[in-house]
Amino acid sequence: MTAATGEPMADDENGAGPEAAEPVELVGATDEQAQEILAFWEVARPSAGLGKIGVVVGQGVTESMPPAAWSFGDNPDLADSLLAAVLSGAKTATSSSLWEYDDETPVPEKGELSILLDGAGHPRALIRTTTVDVVPFGDVDADFALAEGEDDGSLEAWREGHRRYFERVLERDVPEDMPVVCERFELRYPR
Repeated sequence: MTAATGEPMADDENGAGPEAAEPVELVGATDEQAQEILAFWEVARPSAGLGKIGVVVGQGVTESMPPAAWSFGDNPDLADSLLAAVLSGAKTATSSSLWEYDDETPVPEKGELSILLDGAGHPRALIRTTTVDVVPFGDVDADFALAEGEDDGSLEAWREGHRRYFERVLERDVPEDMPVVCERFELRYPR
């Protein structure tokens, strides 16, 4: 369950990379938040294995531009509680409805990095997606429910809580065959 709040902008129309854009802008972010995300990225980037060779050959686009920054859920309290579960190690997975994605918000892919924001929009963690599977709501299993690190960790609690959440954000009933994006991730920073 995620809500995107900003992502890096693409190269400018002249094909220039982020080095040419001053300052770097993040879609949907205030100037202050964008600067905070960039500062966080500078500190977190080595935890993703990036930037080591940049000292010798210079930074490329991947090292310069921060990954997408987003928060869990649809409200600040939920964002904070789910972020706390990630930071404690209890949460190593997240799910969202495939119906929430489109051309502007693509489905996550294995290997992608993300900056997690707290409920106030401050960057707090860097994660790397390790697997992405799309399964019907009714086929999400107990192992995945436990990996989400929410409620009591049971499949029953997962189904009840996620059905309520999806019905709230999608404003429609959730059938058993609704496609769910099941994403597993690893915490890269802080460790």
